[in-house]
Amino acid sequence: MLLSLLRSAFPNAELPHSYEELRSLERGLGFNYHKNHACPNDCILFWKENANLDECPKCKASRWVPNTHKAHHIPQKVLRHFPLKPRLQRLFVSAKIAENMRWHKEQRPTGEAILRHPIDSESWKRFDEEHSWFAQDAHNVRLGMSSDGFNPFNNMAKPYSIWPVILVPYNLPPWLCMKDQFFMTSLIIPGPRSPGNDIDVYLQPLVDELLEFWEHGVPMHDAYTKETFMLHASLMWTINDFLAYGNLSGWSIKRKLACPSCNVGTDSIWLKYGRKYCYMGHRRFLPPDHMWRMRKHLFNGREDQRMPPRMLDGADVLAQLQMHGDVQFGKSGRKRKRTAEELNWTKYSIFFKLPYWVTLRIRHNLDVMYIEKNICDNIICTLMNIPGKTKDNINSQRDLEVFRFRIELHLKVQGERVTMPHALYTLHGDERNKLCEWLADVKFLDGFASNILHCVSVRDCKISGLKSHDCHVFLQRLLPIAIAGYLRTDIALALAELSTFFKELCARTLDVNRLSQLQIDIVTILCKLEMISPPSFFDVMVHLAVHLPREAILGDIETKFTRMDRNIDGGEAENIDGFKIFNQKLRTMGVASNLQLPDKLLKEAIWYVLNNCAEIGHYLEEHYEKCKVHSPNCVNRTHQTEFPTWFKERVQDQCIANPLTVTADLYVLA
Repeated sequence: MLLSLLRSAFPNAELPHSYEELRSLERGLGFNYHKNHACPNDCILFWKENANLDECPKCKASRWVPNTHKAHHIPQKVLRHFPLKPRLQRLFVSAKIAENMRWHKEQRPTGEAILRHPIDSESWKRFDEEHSWFAQDAHNVRLGMSSDGFNPFNNMAKPYSIWPVILVPYNLPPWLCMKDQFFMTSLIIPGPRSPGNDIDVYLQPLVDELLEFWEHGVPMHDAYTKETFMLHASLMWTINDFLAYGNLSGWSIKRKLACPSCNVGTDSIWLKYGRKYCYMGHRRFLPPDHMWRMRKHLFNGREDQRMPPRMLDGADVLAQLQMHGDVQFGKSGRKRKRTAEELNWTKYSIFFKLPYWVTLRIRHNLDVMYIEKNICDNIICTLMNIPGKTKDNINSQRDLEVFRFRIELHLKVQGERVTMPHALYTLHGDERNKLCEWLADVKFLDGFASNILHCVSVRDCKISGLKSHDCHVFLQRLLPIAIAGYLRTDIALALAELSTFFKELCARTLDVNRLSQLQIDIVTILCKLEMISPPSFFDVMVHLAVHLPREAILGDIETKFTRMDRNIDGGEAENIDGFKIFNQKLRTMGVASNLQLPDKLLKEAIWYVLNNCAEIGHYLEEHYEKCKVHSPNCVNRTHQTEFPTWFKERVQDQCIANPLTVTADLYVLA
């Protein structure tokens, strides 16, 4: 019916005549996928040597749905595998995309200590040194992998978790590699339960493909160079939230050794009344001669002269895994008893089957926005004193009594009455009301953030339901303004510094030297928070922030947290005429009116447009370098004041010398 309608609407188009013809055409394009039956208890895949079995050899569960009266058996669980070979082949079918696939070797800027793309990271450079044969050919593909579960049904009351596995090619330039048209779905792991630690069972087809691409390669044709070559591919790392991090890496993110970076050196304390571990002790990351190491009255009542834990490389991890026993996958049996020598390892990760996996500087990455959300939730719930979610409760104050520090927050006993003292890091009732009213009135540019008003209840003085991107915006943009005037100066300063830290860390370009300073800054910030907040505030997500600058240097941050723009339909990028800054998605409101800007505001508006116009970036850099020579003491101010006039004269001179080099848009902008 649909095909008939399309043929009527487009009579001159060459469209298939039937659904079977359409399916045949689709199969020719390589859009097919393979179905692999799986044990309902996640023990095995029914493929290779198990392809003809009717029941799981481990748990004896049937492969088929019981009591069906259909002619063909219906499998209980089906893994959908999208082969990697045809998807990589399609990257080289288009001459333009094939040219961009060589960008990482032939066109990227060099000689600067700036992180713009994963190729600028230490991990990429180390990989090239150890596998020089792989780095010599610009065609060879570097991949990143990510996976997470979600409920595909609108009815959230029905528990269901399906896990897609997504691959991203890093050969492309930074403005393309995180576009959704280059995301490649490799696997769809079925529900209804999360695969958990058994995810390795479902990753077997993908790992086998990666082994083939690494050891043998696959013949490909390049539409750009018009040549045939052997394509090799490697998996650089995985990027996940912390729960999936534990499933993929094999390191349990629970108990006292929850931090995978600190490993056996994780500093944790069991809270007797909070009934959980907290992760403090950040003074050991300070310089050895720092005065805070001796200030025991400001922290936990003890001096701290320890050194930071040593970061383990692949060989160290393999040495630890040698002590780990065999793991039987599946959810049908009882949990295996573990020995102390196994630490927090739950399995030998399937990725170690890849010969190069042990040589990688960083194998699994933390999702920055996931950490931001958890830290933001901790801060908001504690500031607003939200019952059941605040970190300042009776149990946390009882734990302070056990540790015998922060005496001013101990419970006050007056006869049979026990009262909680008001903490300086929580807001009073009227302050919470004013904060909610302010948040309800905040307006953003269209597409910058969601409407936070939907998450704010002014009547109940509550903030709830913030999504990851909402927390990302709140923590980096709103928090310092929201708490101004409500909290003590040292508390407000610590939270403002935390906001600035994440704002700089999530910039599109990162200076390596600045990242080294951010590593020092986050340690200082966490130590300040230790002097302010109760131990229950420091769950493992707060502690993980101390490792983010190091991960940014080893890998890359910008490609780890990028989210799709709003109002993008998932198709090809739109062709935009003119400069992008004048093509922002905005919706006008009200009646149009003329407005004469004051001179000062007009100059600021002109500077904003010029400074944020990506197409004239080289002009901005040229003038900035001149200002550094002629006005070294006030570079930024001179740059902002003199650039508009200099830019106008520069474009006019260029137009006189060679008119073909100046476009009409550039001339009008100048």
